[in-house]
Amino acid sequence: MTKTTRGTRILFLGAMAVVLSTVAVPLAAPAFAASEIAVVVNKTAITTGDIAKRVAFLRLQRRTGDLNKIAREDMVDEALKRAEISRVGMSVSTDEVDKSFERFAVSNKMSVAQLTSVLGQAGVTAEHFKSYIAVQMSWPRLVNARYGNRAKLSNQELVTRLLENKQKPVTTEYFLKQVIFVVPAAKRATLTGKRKAEAEASRSKFPGCDQAMEFARNYHDVSIRELGRVMAPEMPADWKPLIEKATGNTTGTRVTERGVEYLAICNQRQVSDDAAAEVVFRAEDIGKEDKGGDDPNSKKYLDDLRSKAQIANR
Repeated sequence: MTKTTRGTRILFLGAMAVVLSTVAVPLAAPAFAASEIAVVVNKTAITTGDIAKRVAFLRLQRRTGDLNKIAREDMVDEALKRAEISRVGMSVSTDEVDKSFERFAVSNKMSVAQLTSVLGQAGVTAEHFKSYIAVQMSWPRLVNARYGNRAKLSNQELVTRLLENKQKPVTTEYFLKQVIFVVPAAKRATLTGKRKAEAEASRSKFPGCDQAMEFARNYHDVSIRELGRVMAPEMPADWKPLIEKATGNTTGTRVTERGVEYLAICNQRQVSDDAAAEVVFRAEDIGKEDKGGDDPNSKKYLDDLRSKAQIANR
């Protein structure tokens, strides 16, 4: 299970005392005016209600300063990140978010129901908090996917590492397609269970990657995404256990922001060439890096998204 980022954990610790005191002495939920559109980010609306929830969240963190301004900027950044996560298809599953939410409740000696009540009383809401958790868990994976593998080893570094290891490392190379049973955001609560059952049943009928597009036409609102060549060390953490447990040519399903998905394994083989060695060595290096502090690549990525975005304040 993927853990929350260091930044999320720090936030949790800072909020803990306030959360616990709120449990002991329940507070009345703040009264907010009817929501209006405050900002539009690439056609995605952020409402005054969204910003009010983030202000309440900042208060739980004991943040100071102009909280309305900070909250507005936070929500713009989050909208940009969420859209990019969805575009690339690297969102964590709802199960992962729910389990992270549950772990936080347990760490604060509360049940999930109690934590939900506390967040509601504080004006944050469990839904807003879970949305925040989802982005905090997904964004570092996206940053690593974009920048981590670009920090290629020089030829000399690669030769040195190979000499140190005395032999080239072996890894598994996969060729993958992604099968997505789409669930519209407005219908997640009512349709996800049905689509999950439909996706699971379809796996035994999957005819292979060459016929994937024809297969998708037999189902309503199913899309096929070409992932191409992926080596085991590059596999996103949320897909890795499903790949490892896969039997036949498909993995198990997982629920994401787009719907219910599984991977089709078109081909897999053991490889031991220079490209594979570099991926393995780079994965080892990333695993050793200190994850503390702000990631400059995260800021670089977000600044790039902001520079191309249409952001309209109302």
